[in-house]
Amino acid sequence: MNIMTRETLPPEAAAGAWITALGEALERQDAAAAARLFLPEGHWRDILAFDWTITTVSGAPAVEARLRARLPATRPGGLRLAPGRTAPRQVERVGRGVIECFLAFETAVGTAEGVARLVPDEGGPGGVRAWILATALQGLRGHEDLSLRQQASEKDYSRDFGGPNWADKRAAARAYADRDPAVLVIGCGQAGLGIAARLGALGVDTLVIDREARVGDNWRRRYHSLTLHNEVHVNHLPYMPFPPTWPVFIPKDMLANWFEAYVEAMELNVWTSTELAAGRWDEAAGRWQVTLRQADGGERVMRPRHLVFAAGVSGIPIMPELPGLAEFRGTVLHSGAYTDGAAWKGQPAIVLGTGNSGHDVAQDLYASGAQVSMIQRSPTHIVSVQEAQRVYATYAEGLPTGDCDLLATALSYPELKRAYQMMTAISKEMDRPLLERLAARGFRLSDGIEGCGFQMLYLQRGGGYYFNVGCSDLIAEGEIGLVQWEEVERFVPDGLRLKDGRVIPAALLVMATGYRNQQEVVRRALGDAIADRIGPVWGFDAGGELRNMWRETPQPGLWFTAGSLAQCRIYSHYLALQIKAREVGLVE
Repeated sequence: MNIMTRETLPPEAAAGAWITALGEALERQDAAAAARLFLPEGHWRDILAFDWTITTVSGAPAVEARLRARLPATRPGGLRLAPGRTAPRQVERVGRGVIECFLAFETAVGTAEGVARLVPDEGGPGGVRAWILATALQGLRGHEDLSLRQQASEKDYSRDFGGPNWADKRAAARAYADRDPAVLVIGCGQAGLGIAARLGALGVDTLVIDREARVGDNWRRRYHSLTLHNEVHVNHLPYMPFPPTWPVFIPKDMLANWFEAYVEAMELNVWTSTELAAGRWDEAAGRWQVTLRQADGGERVMRPRHLVFAAGVSGIPIMPELPGLAEFRGTVLHSGAYTDGAAWKGQPAIVLGTGNSGHDVAQDLYASGAQVSMIQRSPTHIVSVQEAQRVYATYAEGLPTGDCDLLATALSYPELKRAYQMMTAISKEMDRPLLERLAARGFRLSDGIEGCGFQMLYLQRGGGYYFNVGCSDLIAEGEIGLVQWEEVERFVPDGLRLKDGRVIPAALLVMATGYRNQQEVVRRALGDAIADRIGPVWGFDAGGELRNMWRETPQPGLWFTAGSLAQCRIYSHYLALQIKAREVGLVE
């Protein structure tokens, strides 16, 4: 792939010429000149560098308007190729040949970085213009991340003989006997631990609570065979990459145990067996008043300035009302409560739902010796687990994880959608033999929302797809039964009656029916007024950003983080910077 033309310089020279021109325009506060360096249909995604939010604009006029509004306060300067980052290079992105380069600059409040994807254009400096520019705040001046500390301080050399040692200080920090945290994080999975680690590195006092008895139980207590569906190099937590000896796909218990080790190594303050019982926002004080309830019945009232919900994309299981279910004499479980199929050996079981959890539970039951049938309620996107890795292809290019993380932020919604459509079309062709076998069995297939496959289903609905690790083959071979919801009449005491009069026996019904939106989790904990004020959480807003995620919500002091390990690692950085900025008075 070669994007060079007679007018285009080699990648480093072309990128350097474009960056120099942009830097000069920004320092002159010349929004029009800067916008002329973009293609007419170019995109600019900014994460906190020019404003305290996450915003994408498309089209050169929109770029110019936003720059004109933000340049006076941002005062960007010193734009340059980012030292220590991957050098400018020719790559293909969304089917388009580009010169991709990393850049760095300063703003009024700190340091920033970015990615430019440049394409040939004879009118641009170096023979290129910007198709996509992404900019992101990297750090706050005077409030740098402790991970960037280069040498020991005088405090590090001191010894307090006869005084409290490290273990004593850690115990006191965790106890919160004489203080309240600045930030209370609800949830101790990858989202909660990631934001706690980021805040800790910025010196923000943070407490994480979780209703489970042990750190990692949110993974450990899930079904016995669970293994991550994306590769290990995508999934590192902030500051502590997984050991290079780890398997490509991480087993749940391995990950759970790492979470425990992570808490200790990163000195995170965690209270297990603790849940948020109630809370209200004190407008006058600018704080929350929350009641924490512990498993032993004890309660503690705290007044943090920030609440971060980190309980996953969703948290309240959906248990739909089904015709005749009250008459069913078997066991009914939500997939979130399913752990092991051994108890159902030799017995008939039904799984309602054909997303990832439904397939995995069905396959686990089958492997345990149960006779399994699945009920499909709506078309489902199926992709082999190997093909699913296409969406993480950047992480397989050999670049440092930090460079890949920044690249992952650098697509606008329209181009993100187009990228997913292209990858879905390729994966569909590669998986065609399996998909044809499934269709022949009566399994209803979907290409996802607007043909965007599993990733857009995840980002908009949190489900509706399956990464095939064998269950699709079992369905295609008839080893696992398949029933369409339209065929169902009602549940009866000993199973499921179909409209044609047949009864499918069942001793177990597993509802793999998903979870309610995080807005409903807030409603349960903080009441209707706050839940209605923030609106839905997750899914895309009109600007092509995930609603209420990793940025200020309509409710002061309330934040959300969720998603895959990679999303939590990447965006915890930006969420922590926003909270720190408020703690030190940069944002009111």
